[in-house]
Formats: sequence, C-alpha cells, structure tokens
Amino acid sequence: MSFKIKNTEKENIGIIIVEGEVDMFTSPSLRDKLLPYFERGVKGVIVDLSGVSFMDSSGIATLVEGLQWSKKNIKEFILTGLGDNVLNALSLTKLDRVFNIKADTDDAYKELSER
Repeated sequence: MSFKIKNTEKENIGIIIVEGEVDMFTSPSLRDKLLPYFERGVKGVIVDLSGVSFMDSSGIATLVEGLQWSKKNIKEFILTGLGDNVLNALSLTKLDRVFNIKADTDDAYKELSER
C-alpha cells in the first residue's frame, strides 16, 4: 500500500490525513508535516489515521513527539479514526490513555473550534 499525507489548515487548526503504513521509512514524512504547525502556532492539530493500515514503533514515536510539541506550545493534539491495528499498538503501550482520541475528524474539529 502506498503512503500518502495530505495536510490542510482550517480556522487556525491543522489537519493531517495519513494513509498507508507508518513505519521507519515513512514516519519522517509525518514528522515533517507535524512540526511546522507547532512552529506557526496553530490552535491545535488533528491527525486523521483512518487510512493507516499499519504503524510500527517509529510511527508511535512520531506521534509521541507531536504530543510533546503540543504540550510544550500549549496546543491541542488529537488523533482520530484509529483502526484496530493502530489502537492495539497504542493500547499495548498504554498510550491510548495519554492521547486525546476522537472517533473522527469532525468530532475533533468541533471540539477545537469551540475553544
């Protein structure tokens, strides 16, 4: 499966849509899309993972790095659309209790836009 990242910004909220496998080869691309949002100072970042079929430890590390940037910059960081594979990986590491996880991007966007 090919790897794709689409990103957009709507009302000062960054939205990143990821498709494919997030592994040691593709996670740097995800990192490169995340970091500029925190440098620009958006209200928050939503990462839609509904199209992700597999995520290894480097992908999880990239998400943790995004969470760290969000806390450092006092911004929101929300994961959406977690499939079973990604949710299981986060659950095994107990990170499902650390991340703000929403069912879909619309729910996350609504939460951020109301703040």
